[in-house]
Amino acid sequence: MKAVEKELEVIAVQNERVEKAYILIRDLIVFTNTRLILIDKQGMTGKKVEYHSIPYKSITHFSVETAGTFDMDAELKIWISSTTNPISKQFKKDNSIFDVQKALATYVLN
Repeated sequence: MKAVEKELEVIAVQNERVEKAYILIRDLIVFTNTRLILIDKQGMTGKKVEYHSIPYKSITHFSVETAGTFDMDAELKIWISSTTNPISKQFKKDNSIFDVQKALATYVLN
């Protein structure tokens, strides 16, 4: 968790705390006390990074699609107000997608 906090120092606002973080291969899904941050590490070295900041109140709904027998990846989709297409994140075939879904439900529904 300390490594995530260190990485977010450049974009964190005063009194913002990292509460949960999940690793998706190289990318991260980070829940803070104020927003959801999707970190997309790009390129061969991962030095180019996109920080997608989403206030919880802007999330209109989300869905989870589990991996099938022949499909190796599960998928999380998040819809943001005033956008038509969801943000989509791929997960390896494990149960971490359900942990992320529970965290997302906790922050969005409260």
